[in-house]
Amino acid sequence: MTLNMDSFPVLETERLVLREIKKEDASSILNYLSDAEVMKYYGLEPFNSLNDALDEISWYQSIYNNKTGIRWGITLKEQGIVIGSCGFHNMVSQHFRTEIGFELSKEQWGKGIAAEAVGAIINYGFEHLHFQRIEALIEPPNRSSQKLVEKIGFVREGLLRNYEFTGGKFDDLYMYSLLKQDLDIKY
Repeated sequence: MTLNMDSFPVLETERLVLREIKKEDASSILNYLSDAEVMKYYGLEPFNSLNDALDEISWYQSIYNNKTGIRWGITLKEQGIVIGSCGFHNMVSQHFRTEIGFELSKEQWGKGIAAEAVGAIINYGFEHLHFQRIEALIEPPNRSSQKLVEKIGFVREGLLRNYEFTGGKFDDLYMYSLLKQDLDIKY
């Protein structure tokens, strides 16, 4: 399970191009990560400045450079503007395991874009990064993310009580997982 450092992988789906997020994308990222509804389950306060977006981009670059994760910008093919992101973090290579994360601009909700993007990176993760297990940690009130991962085939394994401290409070998180063989059975 290694990331190829020579070139960032670009993934294409029917409607989307998933690509590396650059500093030039900061204003697009600020646009949707400043929205309180988008940030409700993100674990951070809504962004207030271009510097907040640049810090987020720096984090994306650092997890890639440190080989602990990879985050793609979600763009519509005809536009090229980043409307969300998705990727892997907390990669544990010796256990062939990672966590998945995703968010999308509110204007794009309900169009199947997040599911299309997440499906593409899951396939990439199993085929090219050789994951055995992909985890999703989701707050119980976040029904839309739960529905998305369940539709793809993730299994809810249990509740992690007071697992995360964000926004001045402890949050419970559901642990979901998708195993490589789950996809083999499903298709």
